[in-house]
Amino acid sequence: MHAQDLTLPTGSGSPRRLLPVLLVLFVGSGCAAMIYEVVWLQLLQLVIGSTAVSLGVLLGTFMGGMGAGSLLLPRLVSTRRNPLRVYALLELGIGVIGLLVLYGMPYVERVYLLYTGHGTPDVLLRGVVAGFCLLPPTLLMGATLPAIARRVETGPEGVSWLGFFYGGNIAGAVFGCLLAGFYLLRVHDMATATYVAFAINLTVAAIALALATVPAGGEATAEPETNESEGRAAGVWAVYLAIALSGMSALGAEVVWTRLLSLMLGGTVYTFSLILAVFLIGLGIGSSLGALLARRAASARLALGACQWLLTAAIAWTAVMISQSLPYWPILPELSPSPWYTFQLDLARCLWAVLPPACLWGASFPLALAAVASRGQDPGRLVGGVYAANTVGALAGALVFGLLVVPAIGTAGAERALIGLTAAAALAALTPLVRPSPGTVRLGGASALAVAMGVAGWLAWSVTPMPWQVVAFGRQTVSLLPQSAPGIVKEIPKGDDYDVFCIYVGEGANVSVAVTESKDGVRSFHGAGKVQASTRPADMRLQRMLGHIPSLVHQKPESVLVVACGAGVTAGSFIPHPDVKRIVICDIEPLVPTVVTPMFGEENYHVVDGIAQQNPHTVDGKQVEVVYDDGRHFLRTTREKFDVITSDPIDPWVKGCAALNTVEYYRMCRDHLNPGGIVCLWIPLYESNEETAKSVIATFFEVFPNGILWSNDREGITYDAVLFGQVEPTVIDVDALQRRLDRPDHQLVKQSLREVGFGEARDAGLEEGVDLLATYAGQAPLMKEWTRGAQINTDRNLRLQYLAGMWLNSSLDARILAGIRACYRFPDQTFVGSPERIGVLKQLRHRPTRWQ
Repeated sequence: MHAQDLTLPTGSGSPRRLLPVLLVLFVGSGCAAMIYEVVWLQLLQLVIGSTAVSLGVLLGTFMGGMGAGSLLLPRLVSTRRNPLRVYALLELGIGVIGLLVLYGMPYVERVYLLYTGHGTPDVLLRGVVAGFCLLPPTLLMGATLPAIARRVETGPEGVSWLGFFYGGNIAGAVFGCLLAGFYLLRVHDMATATYVAFAINLTVAAIALALATVPAGGEATAEPETNESEGRAAGVWAVYLAIALSGMSALGAEVVWTRLLSLMLGGTVYTFSLILAVFLIGLGIGSSLGALLARRAASARLALGACQWLLTAAIAWTAVMISQSLPYWPILPELSPSPWYTFQLDLARCLWAVLPPACLWGASFPLALAAVASRGQDPGRLVGGVYAANTVGALAGALVFGLLVVPAIGTAGAERALIGLTAAAALAALTPLVRPSPGTVRLGGASALAVAMGVAGWLAWSVTPMPWQVVAFGRQTVSLLPQSAPGIVKEIPKGDDYDVFCIYVGEGANVSVAVTESKDGVRSFHGAGKVQASTRPADMRLQRMLGHIPSLVHQKPESVLVVACGAGVTAGSFIPHPDVKRIVICDIEPLVPTVVTPMFGEENYHVVDGIAQQNPHTVDGKQVEVVYDDGRHFLRTTREKFDVITSDPIDPWVKGCAALNTVEYYRMCRDHLNPGGIVCLWIPLYESNEETAKSVIATFFEVFPNGILWSNDREGITYDAVLFGQVEPTVIDVDALQRRLDRPDHQLVKQSLREVGFGEARDAGLEEGVDLLATYAGQAPLMKEWTRGAQINTDRNLRLQYLAGMWLNSSLDARILAGIRACYRFPDQTFVGSPERIGVLKQLRHRPTRWQ
């Protein structure tokens, strides 16, 4: 039965003049919902962590609640109820719960911390917390479309309007995504964003209540009798299956392509907002076109199947553009004088690659509605069933592809699987048309399906992996490797033709990583599309400073926590210290400690070489344990305290990393220190501006008011620095520190320092300890004027990721260092010792370092 053959059910009509107003309401509803989604996921990640499992739990709860709400409302709410009043109450409920989530999160966190643990029970508890917070509002969100559907007709025009409502809701989500990502959270905070969303809910609810007084044409005063099975189109379950598979492929593609595009564009909060906005724009355009097509198509089922077949080609298009086209566009991000120009380029690249398949996925929803619509059907149940099938499929796609498919077969394999899913969706939609009755087959249709399956297989075969250069160098691929061309990405280059060789590329559940080696023997670990650690003298110096400074300043460090493993050089720098008995390494991605870090064994004292066989394991008499969790969640949930905590996370401009630089996080570190304990933190001064650097430093000094900044600079040029904090005022006895280094049991420590340039001129009177302490660059009390007015990064605003993400293409490290040096005064109250060593220390601060 075609949609055009339907008759209208009694009592479901609506004056046509109100339909555009309802469309506007759905735009507002979508805007508020997306703002809430951004805020809630950000809030809950602070509580249950940012690992792939935690994100999967959050997304699963969100999507599951939406699907359940769309199914439950038509079954729990009578058709006697005025649809607009029901819709208004749903919007009010969403707004009230949004405020409750904002203000109730601290209490939820306290309960979570009472019962949290590790392993399967911990994952289940994360799910309970996510469900408690997200299920109530998402149930209401999912119910809004079925609720308003009862205000329209299930004829061709009514089904078309339902498609427009769906598209309007997505259009509002696009605006909400950009409003939250580029303004509300960048300029204000999560509380302000929540208030804006709540105000939108109130406005939408008030308008809906006012419209509820307008009588619907022929509105029933009693519940109409409907027979859901009467006149139902044959094979409707095939359509439900098709739209579920379509939703699965859509969210699976969003997971895969967001991961790949964020490597290429830079994984900032703005990149994620742009990618999501483009995806939603495509869904909105497609749903509007699909709504028009549903009204005119001779067979909505045939059009749905055609959309799925076209998706096989559209997915292949995006896969080819991402792997073989976009990486070679001649774009040098550092040339941009303003981040807004870069955003325009990023938007253009996302539109070019992602828009075609997104439009087809958007068109599938209204076509599926038209394909299952039948005489005597409750419009709410019609929309609820299709929406739930699509949402459940989307939920499965996000979880399966994010947690299983990508780690198992990589992003290229995942894209091939997406093509297979859309081909299966097309078969599900079209098979009943090819076999209209048992034992009957339309040969023409069957032949067309067979040919289409062959084309889909060829398209899947044509998908190629992302070039390793992009995994390694991200947005800098073109500028750093100008010799790159599509012809060299199919295999790892060998010989003397290339400056950098790829040793390893891996795609884990949380991040894609690579290890490269240059012609001059420098080995580098890449994550988030940039070098995170390397054997270059500058990097080695910094990585060992993070370990040796706190170990030597502390009187007797026995237990150490290292947040973020990387190349393992920082963690390994604790191995030579004889007092250290236990080293805990916390990393979010299992590929790093098990595969990447052992490749730097000579530099990291083989700190994790035994992790694959035993965890914890022993290295030189020290117990080494690796915990696979994000550092914040581990600190929040462990009761263990440490003598030294070092934190070496990915750059603060990477989305999510700002949570490891908040006042609250530093307080967690402080509270997990034993008496006399020390916190050390790496901060980059490159790819940054003064406002960003001031925010990082001032936030740390907010918790450690006597904190110290140690600079890893050369001739006035700095790459990065170390922040150092103790609860007690820091007093460093230079003589005692050097005597300790001269002891026989510290000879490996001394050797480790000399390997990275400290104390190289020992024969000329330059000692390792004095040389190390000469990296002192400033102290909190002396830097107050420079940090005045800095934006403090907190859990409620996560300001740092918006500041850093805006200016990651800057090269202002020299200006930042000049500002820091302008505050320099030698801290006589911090450094004590013999006049000779203190005098040398004062002189060394003014000489350039020697590493190259």
